[in-house]
Amino acid sequence: MDYTPRLKKKYNDEIVSTLKGNYKSVMQVPKLVKIIINQGVGKGSSDKKLIDFAQKEITLISGQKAMITKSRKDISNFKLRKGMPVGVKVTLRGDRMYEFLDRLITAALPRVRDFKGISPKGFDGRGNYTLGIKEQIAFPEISIDRVNNITGMDITFVTNATSDEDARKLLTELGLPFKIKN
Repeated sequence: MDYTPRLKKKYNDEIVSTLKGNYKSVMQVPKLVKIIINQGVGKGSSDKKLIDFAQKEITLISGQKAMITKSRKDISNFKLRKGMPVGVKVTLRGDRMYEFLDRLITAALPRVRDFKGISPKGFDGRGNYTLGIKEQIAFPEISIDRVNNITGMDITFVTNATSDEDARKLLTELGLPFKIKN
């Protein structure tokens, strides 16, 4: 028996038929291409353990091994040299992407303190959306007892939509709770 993530099935069955009225072809309907989770570790250049903990946490959250990102240039004010580890990131595609999105919407966002919806201002003009989360403990996979320091992360949703409005419609249909403009 073949397993299909819930949101992927919802996209194929419901969302495509809902959004296709605006396009000539079904192939023009925007879709989610990938999700990138990025976490910068400020003191990671001086303490290697922080990078290792961040890598383990992002790997737990995403279900895929996180990559360590290194600095591209020297910055003397931050005591940073080229090639030093500064953060971790992971790129999710396919079934893992839909599974992560499902857990983000149903489990993590409701656990964020004082959550009133995500800001509609995170679009970049090309149909991509970036969401910042201040605490990694919003994810149920992270045990509060084992957290050394609370750090945030950026989650970028990359779509093949041509405009921000098309991407917003797609992400709203997928279940992201945007704030309603007053």
